[in-house]
Amino acid sequence: MRKIAFAVCVSLLFGCAFAQAEEAPIFVDAFVHDPSVIRTADGVFYIYGSHMAAAKSTDLMRWEMISTNAKDGCTLFSNVQSELREALAWAQTDTFWAPDVQRLADGRYYLYYCCCIGNAPVSALGVAVSDSPEGPFEDLGIFLKSGMAGISEDGTPYDATVHPNAIDPHVFFDNDGVLWMVYGSYSGGIFIMRMDPNTGFPLPGQGYGIKLLGKNHSRIEGPYILYAPETDYYYLFLSFGGLISTDGYNIRVARSKNPDGPYEDALGQNMIECGGADGSFFDDAAIAPYGVKLMGGFRFMPLEGEEALPEAAYRSPGHNSAYYDEETGRYFLIFHTRFAAMGEEHRVRVHQFWFNAEGWPVVAPFRYAGETLTAGTPQDFAGAYRLLRHERDINRSWHRSVEARLCEDGSIQGDAAGVWHSAGDNRGVFVVDGVSYEGVFVRCYDAQQRAWTWTLTALSPDGRALWGTRTANQD
Repeated sequence: MRKIAFAVCVSLLFGCAFAQAEEAPIFVDAFVHDPSVIRTADGVFYIYGSHMAAAKSTDLMRWEMISTNAKDGCTLFSNVQSELREALAWAQTDTFWAPDVQRLADGRYYLYYCCCIGNAPVSALGVAVSDSPEGPFEDLGIFLKSGMAGISEDGTPYDATVHPNAIDPHVFFDNDGVLWMVYGSYSGGIFIMRMDPNTGFPLPGQGYGIKLLGKNHSRIEGPYILYAPETDYYYLFLSFGGLISTDGYNIRVARSKNPDGPYEDALGQNMIECGGADGSFFDDAAIAPYGVKLMGGFRFMPLEGEEALPEAAYRSPGHNSAYYDEETGRYFLIFHTRFAAMGEEHRVRVHQFWFNAEGWPVVAPFRYAGETLTAGTPQDFAGAYRLLRHERDINRSWHRSVEARLCEDGSIQGDAAGVWHSAGDNRGVFVVDGVSYEGVFVRCYDAQQRAWTWTLTALSPDGRALWGTRTANQD
């Protein structure tokens, strides 16, 4: 694969509202499941999620809830249950699943909503429009259904093992200005189709569109596609596994030179092959070998004398969106997660990411706090670390960190062993217990230590993430 040049990260922030690295950050959490992000021209980020929850922020750290549920707490519609009753009736439900919002050429905001019965792919996808990202939105109607008894959208009898579940939309413009919608959850997989930028509806004659991956009820959902200018790839983010705290949700990615694929992982595997065997149901073993796993359930284990904070342990992180800021060249992953000892309570987390030398995302180990790729030396990077390996499994229990020291002589010693070296421009190369990884060093805010410290984030050639956080008492 061609090497990707590392651009020097500029220090310009998203206006003065963004915190400067090394200051103690202030966070205000949002409770939005399956958050999908959009940024307005005046610099406000909005996230929209299941149950019509929504929040806004100017800095991706302090959020204000603007809508809380699909009933009395919904501010996005005047009366959501009445106005979207056609979709609710088809899906035999009274709630809504993961939506997406996109601003089209007319300057208005188009909210793509979806409803699903939940225990079957009986679903409806529709669109509503507003002059404001906060609504009120007005329904334009349903445009895609699934789970019907009889002829489906592509003219053949509906088959849940090959046809999609019409939920989890992401509508985006590609690098040539063409409008697309990627969507799907479980059932027959993830699909993509062309959209009309003038109406917000699909172009006619596509059926369900083009299949990208999945079949036979594989637990794959929440697709989101982001184009990265410095790599010239489209990145397809996905969530594998189940969403509850003990069911293994994890974030994966594949990439393509074209928005409609084919998408491949770090091993060069075509993602169209990713799916359960015929006759199978929720066959996690069949899909686990596919995709670059960026993050699953994990716990940074406290060192002696340190407090074990819930935010140091994510359970089932997933259903992400992603954002690229043209002004600063920064990339962000926005997702929900559950936590240790907090049951099914979920909160939004934002992590910054970069690209390693092979053009794959490497995600910061901690939530975004205003960090930049500040310069460091091998002497700065050396020290005692908690090392955490995200294996390519669908892990229902978290992976735990181990203690290891990155020594100035280039060795790694402790509960993990190997070698490391600084490759310049904050890049690092690591060989841990015989597995090689390549990524970056970055100073992040570690909430467990309540301090800024050096961290590392890297990927192996087969798509496994390595994270590390250095003990802060060395600074």
